Amino acid sequence: MKYLRFILIPAVLFLLPGSVWAGWFRQNPQPTCYGLESVCFVGNDTGYAVGANWSGHSTIIKTTDGGLTWTVQFADTGKGLGSVCFPINSQIGYASGDSGIIMKTTDGGTIWTRQPTGTIETLFSICFVGYDTGYACGHGGVILKTVNGGSRWDLLTSIGISLHSIDFPVNAQTGYAVGYGDISRTTDGGATWATQQYGNEFSFLGVQFPGNNQTGYAVGDVIGNSFIKKTTDGGATWFDQNPGTTTPLESVYFPKNPTTGFAVGWAGAFVKTTDGGDHWLNLASGMDEYLYSVHFPVDEQTGYIVGHVGTIEKTTDGGATWTSKSFTLRSVHFPADSRTGFAAGTYGTILITTDGGTQWENQISGTTKVLRSVHFAKNAQVGYVCGDSGTILKTTDAGQLWESESTGTSQNLYSIYFPTDDQICYAAGDNGTILKTTNGGQQWAFNSSGTTAALNSVFFPGNPDTGFIAGYGAILRTTDGGVNWVNDTTGRVGGTDLNSIYFPANGDTGFAVGGSHYYPPFSFMTKTTDLGLTWRSIPYSAEYVMHFSVCFPADAQTGYVAGSNSTLYKTTNGGASWSNQIPGTSFTFYSVYFPVDAQTGYTVGSIGSIYKTTDGGASFVEQEPVERLDGLTVGRLKPIPNPFTSQTTIQYQLSLSGVVRVAVYNIAGQILRTLENESRAPINGSGSSTEARSYQAIWDGRDERGRAVPAGVYLIRLEAGEHREMSKVVLIR
Repeated sequence: MKYLRFILIPAVLFLLPGSVWAGWFRQNPQPTCYGLESVCFVGNDTGYAVGANWSGHSTIIKTTDGGLTWTVQFADTGKGLGSVCFPINSQIGYASGDSGIIMKTTDGGTIWTRQPTGTIETLFSICFVGYDTGYACGHGGVILKTVNGGSRWDLLTSIGISLHSIDFPVNAQTGYAVGYGDISRTTDGGATWATQQYGNEFSFLGVQFPGNNQTGYAVGDVIGNSFIKKTTDGGATWFDQNPGTTTPLESVYFPKNPTTGFAVGWAGAFVKTTDGGDHWLNLASGMDEYLYSVHFPVDEQTGYIVGHVGTIEKTTDGGATWTSKSFTLRSVHFPADSRTGFAAGTYGTILITTDGGTQWENQISGTTKVLRSVHFAKNAQVGYVCGDSGTILKTTDAGQLWESESTGTSQNLYSIYFPTDDQICYAAGDNGTILKTTNGGQQWAFNSSGTTAALNSVFFPGNPDTGFIAGYGAILRTTDGGVNWVNDTTGRVGGTDLNSIYFPANGDTGFAVGGSHYYPPFSFMTKTTDLGLTWRSIPYSAEYVMHFSVCFPADAQTGYVAGSNSTLYKTTNGGASWSNQIPGTSFTFYSVYFPVDAQTGYTVGSIGSIYKTTDGGASFVEQEPVERLDGLTVGRLKPIPNPFTSQTTIQYQLSLSGVVRVAVYNIAGQILRTLENESRAPINGSGSSTEARSYQAIWDGRDERGRAVPAGVYLIRLEAGEHREMSKVVLIR
């Protein structure tokens, strides 16, 4: 048996993409949770967005209703896509991306076909002037041109290290390309280019000349800060504008004229000008995600933004407000078994599944309020959701019809719970609000809580008389069905917000989780073993993490905690120690629930994320080399050094010929850099020798466009044959 062997390091291994994390499978967000690099609309209704998934393969999605719904299109590229262009109509379009890929469609994306480009360099940008003449640019400073609709692409030149954006605003003769330290201009259809050099610290990421060849804008990153440059003389000279933000900018777009324009970038950056850039206003996009592309197809009112983890945003008022394709789910509940379940969240979202999460369908809630908790009686027919402004909705037919209940309060309600049947129900929320119904919601009565704290979680372990409510700095306990509530604060610290409380298996042991509001914020857990008479803190906390949900499905030993910064912890020893189940995402998980046992469970959260496990989450462990059917033996990935400051080396050994791909991702799953993607062979080059040959890939802490990435945790991914392996590496600046 011959083996393709890899020696790489460090500790945590990932299985992707079918099971993105060992034991947990993504069911939402849809249409994609992967990064979207470029968006293009033809009119306000029909648009396309492209990007790359965890494996670096293409993502193409399309809408025909102004972004209300999106469908995934198939393009068998095996490569990520970074730019999309529909120059004339919604039928003929082009997309470019990794390894010299250019795809074309002539039927609105039903079929995408690959075009010959003659290059393996990543193509970051593509643009067309009319049906036939187009240009593309990319890594290595390559510029390609076609004059026959892509049937043939010719290499015109190579300029600098990398070119990131290209624009021919009026005709096929005059165009501009920007990249790593350079701005280049042609006036003869790309035959010759004049280049202005600004130094390697400038990474130009986007360029646009709105409507003429004279006035243009370029945006980008300069040593981790933003810049905007403008020209009014066709690129002969460029001058700086105040960008209105320090966050690097990725894309700039002026829809109709050189006066009103928009730019987007990292960490949700969104700026707007209405005076040709004399003033750029930093407007709140309401997003924290990296934003990579902005497009206003018709005018300055209706526009679209795309970014990482499937971010899609739309505005119809020039960026004053944004509506999101991506909603946040705050609660999940499976009342009777692991097949029929409900999830609720922002924008009045209520989802239902009846097949264990294979499909989730929207239900009509009749509200746009944030819905924060969903709970059903055991028969899965009668259920409630509660949310902001005193909202309580009830269904008696598994959500086919939701009706609003009169609650008598305008306080936000954070939790709702049925102790035993569908008649008695409790809800809790802001300002110490506790509501109770004993007649299936016909009337809701106020219980006196004795506190003005926000109350976040209701739980009754076994009967409708003894229950608990956790909130800000408080755990309330009742033993008489809510007539009286005792505020027990033993074992907690001031400033702790307890977001969830749970008692497993009708026992005396319970858990509550949350976090502090001090800086830096840290997680907090507390435990009781005497049915809430006393509580003691669990000696475990993590900085910059808030816990939102806890569930111990079968006993007091095995439980799960969900929270911010991709937190999904599991314990098998009653909380003495915890391991993280889903690292490597940027999601916040607000709710985790195991309906029957400790094996099958669900967690929901930001960007509409829904994950499912059927094996208890399958903790990550360091894996020893194993023999595989595809002839691979794989050891642990090992970047050396790790952590690193300037560069790290990834080594592997090869004793069987094969294509090896090594790539770098950020923790959101966005591909940053492909380090290797080529055939490798053993010493004799034939694949018949078992004598291994050593190779190495070097990462210098920069992305594909030559930009220095910020300090943090990154993922090194290796692919060979059918094998996929990932590992963490830490960059220190």
